[in-house]
Amino acid sequence: MSVNHPILDLMNEHRLIEKVLQALDARLASSPPAPFPADFVEQALDFLLHFADGCHHYKEEEALFPALAERGVPVEGGPIGMMLHEHTVGRECLAGIRENLPSARTGNPDAIARLRKFATEYASLLRNHIWKEDNILFKMAGHALDSATLDRLTVTFNHERNPRVNSQLRARYLAFVSSL
Repeated sequence: MSVNHPILDLMNEHRLIEKVLQALDARLASSPPAPFPADFVEQALDFLLHFADGCHHYKEEEALFPALAERGVPVEGGPIGMMLHEHTVGRECLAGIRENLPSARTGNPDAIARLRKFATEYASLLRNHIWKEDNILFKMAGHALDSATLDRLTVTFNHERNPRVNSQLRARYLAFVSSL
């Protein structure tokens, strides 16, 4: 695959997401008396909401999955439907983290436990999801999509007027991942 290949772009984003998940796991694994890492959780949540879900999943849902469906890859009852379902479950986990963060920040042990539960569920879900995409769905895409479709995906993925994929937002999140 060429450097500007849209599937490679998505796979590279997976590596960034995995790095944040690893850091989140490590920071949440520390038990009391270590203080709850509220500021880091807030930064990780921002990344997961806006980069992983808002940008990465947006590219899949609005560009890749429709392109695959056009080429006959089943949506309902097929791999695309499963990926969409997992995106929805992931959003529910992120909502649970977001809802519990204010109380966890104050040291509320129940909120901390709930937040850790949602974060653990999210990390497990996303790691399995990424594996399925990297090893199954993206390989299907490599066979199903022609070069014109791949070129169209590259343009869509890099379209600067799309607020979910603009370069300033991407640079901000790359800096966050680099700081880990």
